[in-house]
Amino acid sequence: MPSFHRKLERSAIGFVLAIVGVSAIGGFVEIAPLFTIHETVEKAPDMRVYTPLELAGRNIYLREGCYACHSQMIRTLRDEVERYGPYSLAVESQYDHPMLWGSKRTGPDLARLGGKYSDAWQTAHLRNPRDVVPESVMPKYGWLERTTLRTDDLGDHLLAMSRVGVPYTQAMIDNAPADAYGQATPDTTFATDVSERYGEATNIRAFDGDPSRVTEMDALVAYLQILGKLTDAATAKTEATGAEAPKAEATKAETGATQATGG
Repeated sequence: MPSFHRKLERSAIGFVLAIVGVSAIGGFVEIAPLFTIHETVEKAPDMRVYTPLELAGRNIYLREGCYACHSQMIRTLRDEVERYGPYSLAVESQYDHPMLWGSKRTGPDLARLGGKYSDAWQTAHLRNPRDVVPESVMPKYGWLERTTLRTDDLGDHLLAMSRVGVPYTQAMIDNAPADAYGQATPDTTFATDVSERYGEATNIRAFDGDPSRVTEMDALVAYLQILGKLTDAATAKTEATGAEAPKAEATKAETGATQATGG
């Protein structure tokens, strides 16, 4: 074998051909599954899109690097399913550009975070994580509560998403700034328009507790509260396969330990 390597390395043409051959095999292994992608990705007729406010929150999540410490992908391992909920399906991320699956968990996985905690808890946790989890190593994000959300460019964000396949209508794009405002101000006429465009199940409330203005805290909490809620496909798959239902809530001790790692 050493003599074969020595001969191959001394032949420039042979070495190049060997590299091309190995690369071709690796490329085929990676690319071939894409031809059957439509057969492997689950169907989710109830899949909804992010509202402008939720999309703005996702942008803040990306901007602040939250994905560096939190994954959004529950593996098919029993301990993960019991801890976080049904394992993640590919279809749940079809409107995520870029994907935020991640692999590092300084903090807990957030794929099923939506609705697990109240808006008040999420706001307090972002303001100062140690107020609710004394052992947390997560940075403070209290300034989000004092920063007015920029909404005038949200139409452009929705337009960009529509060009990569997210089914936003022209009405959604044109009314993005008003819909972002309406989702965080439930007592205005704008809130009614949000429900009509995005469905009655849309979360419409003052996420940071102050309906007088829309802040970056409103947007980020709105995004966190929809994680795992864009479709019921994962829950339906669990019920259809007859799999054991995961524990709905962690114990107080487990929750504290999970959050203490940085979440």
